[in-house]
Amino acid sequence: MSDSQASLQAPVLTIDGPGGAGKGTISRLVAERLGWHLLDSGALYRLTALAAGKHDVSLDDEASLAEVARHLEVVFVAEGGTTRVMLEGSDATTTIRTEQVGDAASRVAALPGVREALLSRQRDFRQFPGLVADGRDMGTVVFADAPLKIFLTASAEERAHRRQAQLREAGVDASLSSLLKEIQARDARDMQRSVAPLKPAEDAITLDTTRLTIPEVVDRLTELLTQRGLLPDA
Repeated sequence: MSDSQASLQAPVLTIDGPGGAGKGTISRLVAERLGWHLLDSGALYRLTALAAGKHDVSLDDEASLAEVARHLEVVFVAEGGTTRVMLEGSDATTTIRTEQVGDAASRVAALPGVREALLSRQRDFRQFPGLVADGRDMGTVVFADAPLKIFLTASAEERAHRRQAQLREAGVDASLSSLLKEIQARDARDMQRSVAPLKPAEDAITLDTTRLTIPEVVDRLTELLTQRGLLPDA
């Protein structure tokens, strides 16, 4: 895509990085602050994995999984600062955030056929006034022409602590050591896959959130958007 073509499209802020780095929370808060649209690409892979389970499709059957991805019946409903996710008419908001579905989604996301099936669906989210796109390959593949790309990261230990705190809030007791192993295994799988591996885009800004608060990260991204001329000066 040429620069002139890109200029005719809505601006995109891509936020990539490993699970637990805070991408979901940060992306939602930035989108809310700016009044931009939000794409949670990870939810689409989680929903594909969940739908596959509902329809008895093996996670090793790439062709069938791609068909599932193409025909996902999904609705995202914004409610009171959160997003409710409906799959085939049922609320899947909580289910898709379980470790089991997350692990299955990581396996599904490694399949080229599934990634290709979801590519155009993800790009359709690009609408004015702008889009915040959260995922693993938003800046490297899906929106490679985005004017601002962020790679959000944090230590594996910090991400495991965050995940344990989230689960405790939901009334689920989880071993920190088990969560750390799951995170490290998922990182390795995401970084080593042959198609769209997890890595920063060449022109991405890497931001380590290990010692940053959520408001600090949101403020920093807003500043960067303004510096790039993507927002009016305050």
